[in-house]
Amino acid sequence: MDLPLTPDAGPPLQDEPQPYGLIRPATHRVPVIFASPHSGRAYPADFVAAARLDPVALRKSEDGFVDELFGAAPAEGMPLLAATFPRVFCDVNREPWELDPGMFDGPLPPWVNTASPRVGAGLGTIARVVATGEAVYRRQLSFCEAEDRIRRYWQPYHAALAALIAETRAEFGTCLLIDCHSMPTHPAQAANPPDFVLGDAHGTACAPRATRLVEEALAGMGYRVRRNDPYAGGYVTRHYGRPREGVHALQIEVARPLYMDEARIERLPRMAALQADITRLIAGLAATDWRFLG
Repeated sequence: MDLPLTPDAGPPLQDEPQPYGLIRPATHRVPVIFASPHSGRAYPADFVAAARLDPVALRKSEDGFVDELFGAAPAEGMPLLAATFPRVFCDVNREPWELDPGMFDGPLPPWVNTASPRVGAGLGTIARVVATGEAVYRRQLSFCEAEDRIRRYWQPYHAALAALIAETRAEFGTCLLIDCHSMPTHPAQAANPPDFVLGDAHGTACAPRATRLVEEALAGMGYRVRRNDPYAGGYVTRHYGRPREGVHALQIEVARPLYMDEARIERLPRMAALQADITRLIAGLAATDWRFLG
């Protein structure tokens, strides 16, 4: 479900959105799958009621419209998995139990990871702040609320992703996961911002040849491409990217100013041109002989 495109309109409220959407190709032709973990925009009604932020502020953490940018994947023979729930509600690019103890009204179980850098920044599995640094909630949460989100949203998304990877590896002998994201302009790079950042955990999550292939395709279209700076890959890239086991993971970050108005969460007219270029990239991946991954 898509959101209204006016800045004063709220997100669609759903009591229990389905945790993900999966579009399969008619024929899975190559060992590549695409995932968009942060483009979800179905906001549970009780979550919106508990938030202290207005609907547009809540949406600042979305990787807006990324599922659309990479929407050609199924037509080119590769599945596309996308979370339907928003990142600010539950972040599937985190460990399942990265939680900030200051957000909760009681002690957390001892096995919860309360000390990660993501938790310290307020961006754990259940975020304390949005991307602009504003606090999300007007009250403390119970651990039961976090547990419910993780079990009903985080776990089904990752179960679907793991199943896709296993299925692809079983059919082709290998799998390349393209994890799709968007990025705001980084203040430290404002003078020469990249258009794309490819994250392969500094060469540990993906075969260098695969990363280079994507890099050269985008650079050949005239885009400024960087590797691992400032985004080397999050939980998904590092957890699933195991080249020695035949599974490769590459995170792609797309600069938001290329296609969207970040303040209003709206598509810009130039999004069509970017989408066409990403479709060309996807078609190139579909035509690649991936036996070198095996």
